[in-house]
Parts: sequence; structure tokens; C-alpha cells
Amino acid sequence: MLLSAQSQAPGSQEALAQLCRIYWYPIYAFVRHQRYSPEDLTQGFFLHLLGHKGLSQVSRLKGKFRSFLIASLQNYLCDQADSAHRLKRGGNLEFVPLNTESAEDRYPLGALDLLTAERIFDAKWAMTLLDEAMGRLRKQYAIQGKTCIFETLKPFLDPINSKAALSYEQVGAALQVSVGSVKTLIHRLRKQYAALLREEVSRTVCEPGEVDEEIHSLCEALIAAEGRLGP
Repeated sequence: MLLSAQSQAPGSQEALAQLCRIYWYPIYAFVRHQRYSPEDLTQGFFLHLLGHKGLSQVSRLKGKFRSFLIASLQNYLCDQADSAHRLKRGGNLEFVPLNTESAEDRYPLGALDLLTAERIFDAKWAMTLLDEAMGRLRKQYAIQGKTCIFETLKPFLDPINSKAALSYEQVGAALQVSVGSVKTLIHRLRKQYAALLREEVSRTVCEPGEVDEEIHSLCEALIAAEGRLGP
């Protein structure tokens, strides 16, 4: 998707808009931590990005959408701080609507004092990727009429942050399958989740070889956040 957004082909703006729609909250959290007005500047930044075809500037050597966004955002904030006039809205662009009404509820006041804005951005980016992969997995199970199976097994995907997982025997009783079948279902769920997560990461880099490096970086960001970021 990043390559589609970078191109000048039909649909490139839609591809960029979809990336913005998914990953707007890490931008909001970064701006919020910098003591700026987060809603105005988050929307203004994406207008700037969409209007200036900024993704065409991402080179093959620096192809991570995350790295590009944070560098572009820092430059944008500096420009706004230096500018004497307010941001002019709109032009002929149709902006990507953002659900900023719930953003402050998601921002954990007082818990982020020990984290830099960059750490917050990276950790929120990682959490957004995880949520996006989880949402896609949930839809896949729902389409197959297996929502009950997904919800029962979901705690096995994230035993630390989810409610305590049931025992294999309890899951088997709930789903009316054997313990052996439970283990198979959990293995299949984890495999599907891992594949979707890799797919989500691949949408934000230019080269397949960058996926593992990006996953490693985002894992480090989550570890550094130490659970301070909330949902």
C-alpha cells in the first residue's frame, strides 16, 4: 500500500488516505505530548501531506511510512511554530475524517511523563498495527460464522493484556471440542494473526526485507513504553 500511495497512478491519494485513516492516532499522541493543539495540527498535517504529495519523497533507502511520517511531522510542527499566520484549511482537498472525539479519552494523562514524544509515537504506532491485524482477524472469523470461537480463543493471542485465558479443558467444554482440537485451533489462530500482522507491517514499508526489522523496532517501542499508554 505504501508503494501505491507513493505513485502518481489513479488511486494513489486513496491509498494515502487509507494509511492516514488507520494511523492518525500516533500522530495525535505525538502532537499532544508536545503541548500543541492536537486536533488542529493533526488535521492540518494530513492536509499538508495530502496536498503536497509528500509520500513521493520517501526514497527506497528510507521507505518506512512510520519514519517518514515522524520526520515530516517534526518539520511541519517547526514550520507552524515559525509561521505567524494560522493554517489555511481545505482548498480543493477532501480531508480524511478522523475520530478525534475519543482521542483525549485514549490519551493517558500523567502516565507519559517519562516517555519522549518519539517513544509515544512508536508505541502507539505498534498498538495501532496490532489492533488493525486483530480487527481483520475478527472479521475473517465472523465471515465464517466463527465469532464465538474467535472470542473464546482471543485471550491466547495476548495473555498479558487480555483477561485470563481459560484452561484448554474449559475452552474445550465451551466449544464442545477435544483438548487436542483446542490446541489445533489456538495454533491456527496464532498463525493467522502473525500472518496478518506481517501483512499490516508490509503495507507500511517499501521492501519485503524491511518487515522483520520494523517488527523488531516496534516490539522494542512497546517494551520501552512499559504499559503506560493504555488502550
